Amino acid sequence: MNRANIVYTIAKKTGMSQKEVSTVFERTLLMITDALSNGESVEIRGFGTFKCVHRSARIAMNPRTGEPINVDKKVVPTFKPSPKLKEAVKGVKKK
Repeated sequence: MNRANIVYTIAKKTGMSQKEVSTVFERTLLMITDALSNGESVEIRGFGTFKCVHRSARIAMNPRTGEPINVDKKVVPTFKPSPKLKEAVKGVKKK
């Protein structure tokens, strides 16, 4: 499912226009992005938590050549699903 499918489905189920839903959806993503870029975490109860994690610098291996590569420290966004979401997808089979 992509952004267009999500917007279409929400509009169909709520009776809102696709333009309204698209605006709300875009603003929601922007707010999550802004919160993460400010070092905050975002918790959506029953869905999960978005937060940023600091990864230390390390030495990795190039899989082709076996040569060591320096990987700089960085901050990466992560998502931890809620127990409710985990339970909802528990029996889903891989496609």
